[in-house]
Amino acid sequence: GEDNLIADYLIECGDLEAGFASAERIVEGVYRTGYQEHIYLETQGVIATPRADGGVEILGSMQCPFYVHNALARGLGVDRDRVVVRQSPTGGAFGGKEDYPSVMALQTAVLALRCGHPVAMIYDRHEDIAVTTKRHPSVVRHRTGLLRDGTLVAADIDVIIDAGAFATMSPVVLSRAILHAAGAYRLPHARIRGRAVATNTPPNGAFRGFGVPQSIFAAERHLDRAARELGLSPVEIRRRNLLRPGDRFPFGQRLDEGDAAAELVYERALVSSRFEARRAAARAANDAAAASGGSLRRGVGSALVFHGGGFTGDGEERISAAVKVRRETDGTVTLLVGSVEMGQGAETVLPMIAAEALDLPLERINYHQPDTSVVADSGPTVASRTTMVVGRILVQACRSLVASEAGGASALCEASARYEPDPGMVWDQTRHHGDAYQGYAWGAAVIEVEVDVDTMEIHPLHCTAVVEIGRAINPVLCVGQVEGGVLQGIAWGSLEEVKTDGGRYLNDRMSTYIIPTCLDAPDFKVELAEQPCGRGAYGAKGLGELPMNVGAPALLSAVDDALGFSGDEIPLTPERLLRNRPEASS
Repeated sequence: GEDNLIADYLIECGDLEAGFASAERIVEGVYRTGYQEHIYLETQGVIATPRADGGVEILGSMQCPFYVHNALARGLGVDRDRVVVRQSPTGGAFGGKEDYPSVMALQTAVLALRCGHPVAMIYDRHEDIAVTTKRHPSVVRHRTGLLRDGTLVAADIDVIIDAGAFATMSPVVLSRAILHAAGAYRLPHARIRGRAVATNTPPNGAFRGFGVPQSIFAAERHLDRAARELGLSPVEIRRRNLLRPGDRFPFGQRLDEGDAAAELVYERALVSSRFEARRAAARAANDAAAASGGSLRRGVGSALVFHGGGFTGDGEERISAAVKVRRETDGTVTLLVGSVEMGQGAETVLPMIAAEALDLPLERINYHQPDTSVVADSGPTVASRTTMVVGRILVQACRSLVASEAGGASALCEASARYEPDPGMVWDQTRHHGDAYQGYAWGAAVIEVEVDVDTMEIHPLHCTAVVEIGRAINPVLCVGQVEGGVLQGIAWGSLEEVKTDGGRYLNDRMSTYIIPTCLDAPDFKVELAEQPCGRGAYGAKGLGELPMNVGAPALLSAVDDALGFSGDEIPLTPERLLRNRPEASS
């Protein structure tokens, strides 16, 4: 192209000019977020083995076997039935193994076919950090009109994400980012523009949250700024504006009674955390520390977030995911599903759903390791869609199996089902308008921190997190997802900083890229609020990405409370926090 724009999207609602004309106060702010490295437990790795028919077999650590399968067939110019991709049980991914395994698979496949022998390519940690994609850095500008009581009346939001040198998945990351950019709040008049720009830096790609952590961080920080400028508490301004049943997002989708839980999770988080008592205790501790010359200050902050489950708009319809189930001769049932296990619990939750649908003990359900020559293409294991979307298709397939057997089918019986679009959902991709997601998960967190005013180090002490995820199929796994996701967000907001120079990463080793240990984690209290979703398997919604959205904004809100200032750029390292001191800018 003639410029460095990879994607440029716009969402509009209401009358922006009239909205700002009715405002009694205008608040403006600019918010910046940095890169984040995935640091999955297992590094990227694939093994390619040539086949006698001129094709190739791939075994690898990946999220999306059929993405790799399609890339190989197209890249090698061979028939699809001559390419087989098998997923090895994957040690974490967080989005980092969505598209990159296709690159490695093509490289190893070409070498294997050329030399006639298996070829393995397994990165060490330095190689993995140096060449793989990261979370998109962002700059988000908010200009908001409010009434004196804190009611939001208009917003002009500009979201820019840094794609790096290549497009990769930036257009779809940007799309989801702007759809969440207004936060969990009512906005009658809004304009939200999003741009993904190419820069002379390494490319960025998918990462847990997929653009939402960046845009919702800005929305939450801006609401805190508005509260401060209006003389309101952050809690008060959120209560006044949060989305309720019957409200519409700026992109036009109406929230039904069963899918609006902002008030539920926020109020429950405040009560469960003993927010007011905890904040009063922190202030008393700060007064005592100041009187004695101590350096530690405590603060308590909150944040409210949401996340759309599944692919945006008509994405699920275009993918048309499928599931197969097979009754074996011993009476067990095998799930032939393309969804992968990477530590999140797919091999546990999907069999639980099938066992319920088939009225079988869980131990009678088998989960076939994803193999493109055997299992159905259930779509990629991304976008918080496995339990909600694939799980629902699985229920349909199981019911078809039962019906076939009731009709006299043979002992070795197989049934399948495919995604069926909801005729009531309408989406206009060109305007980014309509029913963007099949369901929304909601989350709120209250975080207490301790800050050393001498070193400006931030230590999170406690986190109460409440999430509404429809029906929790496996509560233990859900709690684990919440704790891990919130901590990942806290680390992104305070510790994890990728530095670049001349298009290269400077800190491309774990000795220089700092991640949290168990000693950096707060004491967690997690509560699951269940409000079944009609479009999910047994009422379940997606959960995997939601917790990532809440950690950073809640952390900075707590630092605000502890010190009277924090910042609008993350990671909020001690150096950055020191520069943000009011006396440093005077």
